Amino acid sequence: MVAGPENAEAFKEYREKEMLPFIGLPDPEHRVLKLYGQEVKIFKLGRMPAQVIIDKSGKVRFMHYGHSMMDIPENEELIGLLKTL
Repeated sequence: MVAGPENAEAFKEYREKEMLPFIGLPDPEHRVLKLYGQEVKIFKLGRMPAQVIIDKSGKVRFMHYGHSMMDIPENEELIGLLKTL
């Protein structure tokens, strides 16, 4: 799932245009951002990347907060973590 800062209609349009294969959650009030401590840095164009893996029971199993858009774990790393759950 991905949370985005857009309103519901803009977020839907973006997901459809980009054909994103996962669930999306519009978060214009930044509730999810605040809940998980995701940073916003205006001089770096907004939200910093954050990856959180939550298991079926609701327990956070992995958290990564990036310092730039280049600071994101590789897909293989995240998939490997998911396979262990």
